[in-house]
Amino acid sequence: MGKPEIPICAKCGKRTCMNFGPPDSSIDVQTVPDFCPMKTDSDLFIQALKEYGKADIKEFARISSLQEAQCYERVEGGMRTKIPRIEETIQFARKMNYKKLGLVFCIGLANEALILCKMLENNGFEVASVCCKTGSISTEEVGLNREETIFGPDVYSTMCNSIGQALLMNRIEPDWVIMMGLCVGHDTLFLKYCERPVTVLAVKDRVLAHNPLAGIYLSGSIYYMRLMAGKK
Repeated sequence: MGKPEIPICAKCGKRTCMNFGPPDSSIDVQTVPDFCPMKTDSDLFIQALKEYGKADIKEFARISSLQEAQCYERVEGGMRTKIPRIEETIQFARKMNYKKLGLVFCIGLANEALILCKMLENNGFEVASVCCKTGSISTEEVGLNREETIFGPDVYSTMCNSIGQALLMNRIEPDWVIMMGLCVGHDTLFLKYCERPVTVLAVKDRVLAHNPLAGIYLSGSIYYMRLMAGKK
């Protein structure tokens, strides 16, 4: 079998990489599927391990893994989860000794941003927050026709200025930036231009209360099976 052009882990049924053996056990790469990147791209994992060897990256990865472990609790009969994402974010920031946080948010989540800002400040953080409409730039600047805008040709259409948000974060230099609710595409531009470490607290889903996985969980229902059917 030739080397695949792309990894297809989502279609793997073995999940050999999730090793539940003894602490000192290792995986026999010969037992993984032929398309597994652990077999086809082993050199890249050697490269990744070298990156983890850098002092600052190693500490960040250590704290990340520690935070992950502390989100679970071993109980009789198995495991249970115990920490929601907001609290996990606060705990991680404390572990990293972060003092100043950045918050970039969609104006449609302004109320949620205000509540989150108060939560973070009440937990001892300085918070710099930037709304997506900052700069009040017209969507015409990027070539959108007035007829194509949300409210139509008779209303000024302010574009989501995710590059502006990123440049402001770069100037302010927070220890960590929290991204909340940026639109599809605008979030990509923010991540492209932001030079500060970023985490995502929530993503935009106007229909499903900003919980896009609901569309996955309902993919077998009559409401969302059209997504599985493909284009017609």
